[in-house]
Formats: sequence, C-alpha cells, structure tokens
Amino acid sequence: MNHSPEPFDMQRLTRRFHEQFGKTGPAGPSVFHAPGRVNLIGEHTDYTGGMVFPCAIDRGNLMLVRRTGNDQFRFASTNFDLMAQLSKDEIGQTYGDSWINYPLGVIDQFRIRGLKLDGLDCLYSGNVPNGAGLSSSASIEVVTAFAINELYGFGLDRMELVKMSQAAENDFVGMQCGIMDQFAVTMGLEDHAMMLNCDTLEYRQVPLVLGDFAIVLANTNQRRELNESAYNDRVSECARALGYVQQTLNVPTLGALSEAELESVKTSFADDDIAYRRAKHICTENARVNAAVIALENSDLQTFGKLMQASHTSLKDDFSVSSPPLNALVSLAMEHPDVLGSRLTGAGFGGCTVNLLSNSAVDSFQQVVGERYRDATGLTADFYSIRPSNGAEEYPQ
Repeated sequence: MNHSPEPFDMQRLTRRFHEQFGKTGPAGPSVFHAPGRVNLIGEHTDYTGGMVFPCAIDRGNLMLVRRTGNDQFRFASTNFDLMAQLSKDEIGQTYGDSWINYPLGVIDQFRIRGLKLDGLDCLYSGNVPNGAGLSSSASIEVVTAFAINELYGFGLDRMELVKMSQAAENDFVGMQCGIMDQFAVTMGLEDHAMMLNCDTLEYRQVPLVLGDFAIVLANTNQRRELNESAYNDRVSECARALGYVQQTLNVPTLGALSEAELESVKTSFADDDIAYRRAKHICTENARVNAAVIALENSDLQTFGKLMQASHTSLKDDFSVSSPPLNALVSLAMEHPDVLGSRLTGAGFGGCTVNLLSNSAVDSFQQVVGERYRDATGLTADFYSIRPSNGAEEYPQ
C-alpha cells in the first residue's frame, strides 16, 4: 500500500491541544516541525567517525507547545496513549521506558547548560512510522530542542541543537547512536542530500537530481527490535576493532581507516573474526559513500544503485544487522527490471529498505514486490514515496 503524507490538520490538532491542556487565552500554541530522515548510503559509520549520506524526508513530527510559567511539564501525543505531567524537580530522571524520555532528555540538556525553563505544555503528532528506522525519535528530540530555543530566545545555533539532541539519546535514553540522525533532521535542505563527515562534522549539501527516477521506502512491518543491547553491541565491537588497529597504526577513529590499512593489520585481529568483519564493513562503506556521491554528481544513477546493493550485502554479511524480511524485500526489489538499487536503511534489525527505481515503475513495483513479499514472509509491506525536505523549522499556520 502506497502512503503519501497528508498535511497536518491544524484545526483538529489545536482543538486536541486545548482539550488536553486547557485554553488560557485567545492565542493558540506555537507550532514547530522536524522531519524524519532516510540514509541513502553509509550505514553504521556515524558512530565510528565515518561518512554518511542522508536526507531529511517529507514526513516528521509536529509539536504544539505553550509556555506555562508554573514549573510543570506536560506531554501528550496523538500517536501514543501515554501522557505525563512532571514538576521541574522530576525532569532529570527517565519516565519508564516510554517515548516521553526523548523530549525529557532534551529538556535535561537545557538544564545541564544552566538554561532555565518555567513549564511547558507539549502535544506531539507524527506521520513517521514508528520503529521503521526513519528517525522518529531524532525528529521528536530535534523539534523539542528547536521549539524551546525559539520560545525562550536562547539563541543557540543549529549545531548546538544537534549535539544536545544526540546527547539526549546517548546520555538520557541510553542509545549510543552517532550524530547522523539528529544532524540530518536539523540541517536538511529541500531537494538535497548531505554528505557528512561524522568525525569533523564537515558537510556539504548535494543536489538530489533524480530526473526520471524516484526514491521509494518499503517498510517490512517487522517491528524493529533495536534496544540498547542490539545497537550498543555493534558500537562496542567497533571500539574493540579500533583497539586492535591502534596496536599498529596511529588512526584516531575506525572511520579514518582505509581498506588497505585494514588489510595490513589483519593479523592484529587474531581470532576475533567478528571485530574484523565489523571493521571491514566500516572501511568499505566509507568508500562506497564517497563513490556514491561522485556518481550522483555525475548523474550516474546506475553506479549509485550498484553501490546501494554492495552496501546491503556488507550490512548483511559483515555487520550482521539485516533480517530475513529485510533480505526478502531487497531480493524481491532487485528482481524488478526497473529497480537500480535497494538496501536496508537505518540501524537494521527490521525497519525499511530504500529503493531507487524508475518513476514510471513505482506502481508496478509496489504491487509486484508487495504481493511477493507477503507470500514469502506473511507480512504486509507499506510503501512510501519520499522527497528530500527541509530540517527543523517553525510550522506555517
């Protein structure tokens, strides 16, 4: 089933806000938006200081927010039943294992910086599929940071908001993600993707000129079981690999290591084949990002598609973050004659694939691949045509 994002119904959301939190005057709440993101290539390289190539997408999270001045913080969502009310003294602690920890972690970052908040009413509404690997959590973090910065006039720049949002996820939620998700969600530019060096944070916006081609996401609807252990294991395995490399080579991060350098120190890995394969993926994936951007700039989408394929194979075989439903979706996509490339996107363990294909074949792709995927797995895939969009911003009303 193909889903196109529908505009947010602001009248309905404003009414819901007032029903949830009450109406205190003629002015409605302020409204802010942050997108989700898709990573076109460069997976699991961000936390090793490597290269990534994401874009913000035309789906995301809306935040309706009001300052209250009563030192109470209230959170609700149209996507989840759970709501919460906390005093300012409770802000520094997690709230069970719920979505509310994402905005709480961001508010905690303002507190750590000595920036005082005097109470907020917050209603979130998103059209990013949860658990699909499209950074719904980073979208919530970034829209919260952006909104608070604007409401209170703190004057923090976007890079600082990126770092605060990442710290919220690392230090408060406990997910040791790299900086890519929050960076893409904050810095996105319409009709562009960005090549980002996750070590130096140098980046450049690259026009995403697809011509007769389209980007379609396919959601496995296998709930992505990405918890601290599954993701953080990969982080620790990469750290272990870097330790082996640094016994011989003076490299600051695994992302700075070339394929030739890795092969020159292969004996340092002794019997730790897992660490070696993790390092191999990082090295080859970084090379693929650089090659993919050059291909895109030369309008060589055939090569771009082949690099996407190689990326998926590496994520499946060397990094072990794919899953049977993801592999089925990729294999079935590549059987379609009008598909140039397909790969898992996001952290893996479920979630989505990203597919590059002819515009004219989008309908047949969704029908044929959808039917065959259901026959092969018993799951029903959802399909989303996406376009690169702007990062966090105040939402026009």
